[in-house]
Amino acid sequence: MAGPETARSVDLFSTCPPSSRANRDDYRRQVIDVARWSEEAGCTGILVYADNSQVDPWLAAQIIVEHTRTLSPLVALQPVYMHPYSAAKMVASLGWLYGRRLCLNLVAGGFRNDLIALRDPTPHDRRYERLVEYTTIVKRLLAGETVTFEGRFYVVEHLTLAPPLPQELAPRIYISGSSDAGLAAARAVGATAIKYPKPPGEEDPLPEGLACGVRIGIVAREDAAGAWALAHARFPEDRRGQLTRQLAARVSDSTWHEQLSRLDGAPASPYWLHPFQNYQTMCPYLVGGHGEVAEEVDRYLTMGYRTFILDVPACSDDLQHTRRVFERILT
Repeated sequence: MAGPETARSVDLFSTCPPSSRANRDDYRRQVIDVARWSEEAGCTGILVYADNSQVDPWLAAQIIVEHTRTLSPLVALQPVYMHPYSAAKMVASLGWLYGRRLCLNLVAGGFRNDLIALRDPTPHDRRYERLVEYTTIVKRLLAGETVTFEGRFYVVEHLTLAPPLPQELAPRIYISGSSDAGLAAARAVGATAIKYPKPPGEEDPLPEGLACGVRIGIVAREDAAGAWALAHARFPEDRRGQLTRQLAARVSDSTWHEQLSRLDGAPASPYWLHPFQNYQTMCPYLVGGHGEVAEEVDRYLTMGYRTFILDVPACSDDLQHTRRVFERILT
């Protein structure tokens, strides 16, 4: 999604519905619907979750590719689930079969209990060191190299990849940038660092020379009252959810989770943490009329953020109104 000033162009991603909250009989149709809404709204791609409770993200990505024309699945990739050769093979195979670019969201953490179940005791910062090795191997394989690599976590020798990936389909790489270890990893592999943002006025300056983006939900409508009424109806107060959020905070070592848990949205601000606090979603929201939300988004843009990964849309209108928000800024 770009306007006449190319420096103000953005990459806008939606998010695929999580299977853990879906009825099996309806889930495939939900994925197809959200993918088509996203493409119609001009999104670059769509994030596909991965954790122990979700369907395999590569299979969900294939459904998305088969039912859209240009949308790029942004596949969450956790090293404990898949060897780097297998990951590169999936990207190359889907690219070769469908002529479509996939993007990769490199995940170092997740729920601690998921990692314990997989017998992975690697400390937080070491997981980012592992992610750098992992991503390096994946990128070199996808670039067509014969790879020999000996690191702390991975060793391969004279490894090649077939079928080859056309270089115009080389994946864009994204990594969580909420911790110092995440930012260092993003810089090491040339990835875009994604964070769960504070309100624009509380954000620190972006690291110099590093592409950055935010993960945020948007509920925007013509007028603020309508947007807030919709937001409160969609995310009602939930004491049980609040207790679940507190429990989740204790079993996660993610820096972003701790940071968001300490924040409160400013009164009368579009920035809204209520859905996160009630365990209804995993990111902050911007809520309000098109103009108000556009002003907040513009503040992130002014800081230098150029990638926006949205929450799961409840309907096609969510994405169309979000598109209108960005058009106010970019055209």
